Amino acid sequence: MDIIRDPAQFPHLGNAVVTSGTFDGVHVGHQQILRRLREVADQSGGPAVVITYWPHPRLVLAPPSTHPAPMELHLLNTQEERSQKLAEYGVDYLLIIPFTQEFAAWTSEEYIQNILLRTVGTSKLVIGYDHRFGKNREGGFDYLSQHADRYGMTVEEIPREDVDAVGVSSTRIRRALEAGDVATANRYLGYDYPLTGTVVKGRQLGRTIGWPTANIHCEEPMKLIPARGVYAVMATTVAGTHHAAMLNIGVRPTVGGNLAQTVEAHLLDFDGDLYDQPLTVQFVARLRDEQKFEGLDALKAQLYLDAAEARRHLIGG
Repeated sequence: MDIIRDPAQFPHLGNAVVTSGTFDGVHVGHQQILRRLREVADQSGGPAVVITYWPHPRLVLAPPSTHPAPMELHLLNTQEERSQKLAEYGVDYLLIIPFTQEFAAWTSEEYIQNILLRTVGTSKLVIGYDHRFGKNREGGFDYLSQHADRYGMTVEEIPREDVDAVGVSSTRIRRALEAGDVATANRYLGYDYPLTGTVVKGRQLGRTIGWPTANIHCEEPMKLIPARGVYAVMATTVAGTHHAAMLNIGVRPTVGGNLAQTVEAHLLDFDGDLYDQPLTVQFVARLRDEQKFEGLDALKAQLYLDAAEARRHLIGG
């Protein structure tokens, strides 16, 4: 998949089959649209093109607020994660348009003429039933259909019943993750929710009790971190090795607590140095809430139970 971040550098294709949207999460509803996009492109012989935006329009259009940002502004995917998922569905070209206040002020006609026609060369547009575009979301399927002949392209709308049948939205997924319900989030996503960050040195307290952890720092500040608690996760190192792991999100109340929340993973049956390396974890199951124990012995006893439960979810034993 070719990724192009400057519309001026996009090759005018002339026979492109296109869809557009934010695709945050690339969830099962998005996946239906992407499968249809690939199918239509194969039928027409043209390339499959996805037009999306960065930063997410919500981050540009939302009113100023205090930090931390409201949870509804957090994202399910980093730009890299979203690109990787889109590539899995056979997209040939991904055009990432810089989303600015100026771009947001474009009318639907300006968007159609400047992006769909002049930049990409769209011959067919495939969109979800509720897709809107242009200033104040003024454009949609009805507008496109009425002017399709003038634009020289056809428009296909994925029916409401096909999209609503899966009962999913990015908002529902965010709410599930905010509650720690990774099972529901993963079902809506169609894959296990990922989080990638660099392993940094923390207080190294885990080593003192025989449970060393990788302290994961996520560089994307708007990436949604699930609710505090203990989770079973699969961890992937920069070397591409996969390891069952358990992960804690919280403030470590038993060992003095932190002012800031941390994300720490203990890789089961792993012995190595992960510092300053990227680590990806995929959330498989929530094991329990974060809690404060009476002492280190009680904490260590619970960690053995957590490890056994994590193994059960991840490797069946």
